[in-house]
Amino acid sequence: MTASPGMALSDALLSRLADARVRTDDLFRLLRPEAFYDRPIPERHRNIFYLGHLEAFDWNLLSERVLGLKIFHPEFDKLFAFGIDPVGGGLPSDRPQDWPSVQEIDDYNQQVRGRLDGALGKAMRSAKLANGEPSLAMLLNVAIEHRLMHAETLAYMFHQLPFHRKVAPLLPQSLSYRVNPVERRMVEIPSGEATLGLPRQEAENFGWDNEFEIHRVTVPAFTLDAHSVTNDDYLKFIQTGGYENRSLWTDEGWEWITRQGIRHPVFWTGNGNDWFYRTMFRETPLPLDWPVYVSHAEASAYARWVGKSLPTEAEWHRAAFGAPEGGERPFPWGSEAPSAAFGNFDFRQWDPSPAGSYSRGASAFGVMDMVGNGWEWTATTFSPFPGFKPFAFYPGYSANFFDGKHYVMKGGSPRTAACMLRRSFRNWFQAHYPYAYAKFRCVAR
Repeated sequence: MTASPGMALSDALLSRLADARVRTDDLFRLLRPEAFYDRPIPERHRNIFYLGHLEAFDWNLLSERVLGLKIFHPEFDKLFAFGIDPVGGGLPSDRPQDWPSVQEIDDYNQQVRGRLDGALGKAMRSAKLANGEPSLAMLLNVAIEHRLMHAETLAYMFHQLPFHRKVAPLLPQSLSYRVNPVERRMVEIPSGEATLGLPRQEAENFGWDNEFEIHRVTVPAFTLDAHSVTNDDYLKFIQTGGYENRSLWTDEGWEWITRQGIRHPVFWTGNGNDWFYRTMFRETPLPLDWPVYVSHAEASAYARWVGKSLPTEAEWHRAAFGAPEGGERPFPWGSEAPSAAFGNFDFRQWDPSPAGSYSRGASAFGVMDMVGNGWEWTATTFSPFPGFKPFAFYPGYSANFFDGKHYVMKGGSPRTAACMLRRSFRNWFQAHYPYAYAKFRCVAR
């Protein structure tokens, strides 16, 4: 029997779901038993929540809606259903003893996977998947990318844990440095059009609700940093009193750093002349040639300090995907699928690479590292594109964050899955959230 295109699609989706599960399972194996009940980021749930959340999300998404499965643990279905928005409202106040045991959650997870996999296998054999039912294909993509998003979220959460709460790999990755820092220069980007979003009529294009509809924006000429801002660049900002200069900060940003006592990026430790960087598994002298990871508020203050600003989402697209001769590319480097030759992404490393390490990943204008090595902050508040329609099965995924307080990030980090490096993908966070793997570059107009 020759496999139909629909059958090949369904096989690929189920294989991707299995791979995504391995990815998150491996992350939880980094935790020592006592760390499951830690809360490494004050605004987020304890680690134990996420152990149950991933399976509960898949179950709540697929079980009754399309597979007709009966509920078997409604308490856990509800308890682990929804995460919380970072920096939103008051801090959670639950205690470790308020949560189930790791064993109870593991048992629930195994039952969820067994029941879902059995039903999905039957659906495939009955040609429900083979015929390419759009709703099920879409829901499987949602389950896969939701899990892969959490694979990145869990990485930067676990990054904040003390080293002794984690089990480091037997052969820790060697850290890469460059002897000479990158040349600080700007690239001229001529005026042109930037294409944002996805065409809804092309059913094969999976995207989240905020990625639709496709539209074009005319972008005036501007100049952009060829490289993202490095730790070396940002150290100069600190040494000249950037965190003490009120004029560089918005009212909200100044109140935030004053209240929190923030004086350096969250990934740095030390002060004065002795600065260190906290990687996932060890501390190292500050790698001056790595991109600096900071909040939107900090990136904006630095940009004001150098007399520039952050790029808009449309400017970022123009620099990343445009070409001097006209037209646009699927990726900065062209049309080839993402691979290790083009950038630091898709879980290949735990930490950044030196800025400018991937010359083959440069955009047509010669801008480096626009995809990979860290998300990039833009000046654009997260808002719907024209023609936006929320997912009926997940109406709050994007709409809950169209509040003028969240900013679009583009590109991808070392822990971003390859499938989310597509041109239309949008990430977003609040301005005062410093934990994400987020870098930036500046623009002059």
